[in-house]
Amino acid sequence: MNIDTGYTMPKTDAPRSKSLAFVDYIINRCQADNGLRAALKRADNPATEYQSWEVLAGFKVDLEYENQRLPYAAIGAAIARTKAERNGAAKIGSAIARCYEDGNASDQAKAKLRRLLACDSVPEVCRILRPLLSLIEAKGNVVLDYASLLDDLLWFSHEANQLRIKARWAQGFYGKPAEESKDE
Repeated sequence: MNIDTGYTMPKTDAPRSKSLAFVDYIINRCQADNGLRAALKRADNPATEYQSWEVLAGFKVDLEYENQRLPYAAIGAAIARTKAERNGAAKIGSAIARCYEDGNASDQAKAKLRRLLACDSVPEVCRILRPLLSLIEAKGNVVLDYASLLDDLLWFSHEANQLRIKARWAQGFYGKPAEESKDE
């Protein structure tokens, strides 16, 4: 059974990622439908996540595969809770640092980052992200790049990418982006 989400991709010359399309769709639907927003707020809770499955299935998310289902559920829930009006630009590492007065020098911020970096599976990282995303909403004063975070979560289960993703999160936290090669 194919569920029609009612979403059609806008016609542009630039290709859009599935993650960005999902984020845009969830933002727009949450603004228009409080019932959907209420269901999505519970998408990252194992006891109530099934309430979001209609939306996830509409995006052809394999509901049986938790490494795919959980990232979409976590991002959908975060967007619904924050009442985001757009996809932001803040990466998860820098957003954690911005939650504390001392920024990346804060011991609490460092502990939160270390716990996130210690994750070794998609279910674990999604579970650890839930309170972090609430903290960022309450104290971070930034709008997350949900599409980029969703992409990171979807690739997190691939061991070859996991180290790269964690390094990018840490790099964002410490605010010292890698310098580009001078040869380029």
